[in-house]
Amino acid sequence: MSKKIDKQGPVTLATDGKGPWDSPDSSDTGAASSSNGRGGSPKPDPVNPWDPSTEPAARARSRGPSLEELLRRKGGGFGGLPQRPDGKSWWPLLIGAFFALWLIWTSVHRIGPEQEGVVTQLGKYARTVQPGIQFTLPAPIENITKIDTRQIQTTSIGSPKASSENLVLTRDQSIIDMAYDVRWSIKDPELYLFQLDSPQDTVKEVAESAMRAAVANFDLTQAIGPGRGAIELEVRRRMQQVLDEYRAGVLVQSISIRQSDPPAEVNDAFREVNAAQQRRESYLNDARAYASRVTELALGETAEFDKIYVQYREAPEVTKRRLYYETMEQVLGKVDKTIVETGGVTPYLPIPEFQKRAAPKTEPVTVTGNKQ
Repeated sequence: MSKKIDKQGPVTLATDGKGPWDSPDSSDTGAASSSNGRGGSPKPDPVNPWDPSTEPAARARSRGPSLEELLRRKGGGFGGLPQRPDGKSWWPLLIGAFFALWLIWTSVHRIGPEQEGVVTQLGKYARTVQPGIQFTLPAPIENITKIDTRQIQTTSIGSPKASSENLVLTRDQSIIDMAYDVRWSIKDPELYLFQLDSPQDTVKEVAESAMRAAVANFDLTQAIGPGRGAIELEVRRRMQQVLDEYRAGVLVQSISIRQSDPPAEVNDAFREVNAAQQRRESYLNDARAYASRVTELALGETAEFDKIYVQYREAPEVTKRRLYYETMEQVLGKVDKTIVETGGVTPYLPIPEFQKRAAPKTEPVTVTGNKQ
């Protein structure tokens, strides 16, 4: 059987208005069975894998119910919560409880005994509250910031290590390496929070400036020795003055110098110089002590001479003879004497020598006592 194909006209396929994914109907099934020469079961048409209606029943059962079906089966209100015994939803009660907790949490505040609370209303300063239980409007209408006003904070500047030197110039153009601590506290919480952007950095910078200005009034010897106390007082005064001008709300408690030494490059030489200065001071102190003793002795002899002069004016001969005898007694009191008279020499009998030989030898006596 031959068919003629018109090459000029379009070629059309008879699909009976069905696509390749459409399910076959009864007529198509019958036609397919009649066309099958073997007389067996008809061949199934292809199934669209994206069509849920064509999914096998076994797969649909194994998938289980969806979330929407589960919520619908509970028969509750919004969100699938079970209803109350009176048939109403639990959500109003939950919302009310959450609001009450939020109201209590943001409205009741406990301020410690060492703290003060700064209250802001819509971001603007409102008031400062004292320690105790305090109440505010709920957030975000009012917020409270707790400030520890009695805590002593410490800012350390410089370090004893050579890797972080803090060099300061003295009055005599010398350079010293200083390390010190600044102890400060908060005296006005309002100013501390809102006046300066970074109060800690401000305290450190003001301390460095005040230290340089104070050390510039002292020479090297004073800065590393007896002048430390005066420098600390001067730095504290300057810092408090500048911070008050800044309205920082900070109170400087004390300044403590931990180190005041020359730079590491000349530290050994400076120690030798310092040791020499200490030896000089020691020698000067010994000389002053000796001069004091000699002066006191001279003053005593002068006072004795004045007394003798008064006696000499009253009785010159008697005083001269007494002075002569006293002087001879001091000179000849402990020596052997030989007396030679004019007109001849008399035999000398060394009586003192005999007395020394005749004197009995005494043995040392040891005295012991009982301890009580």
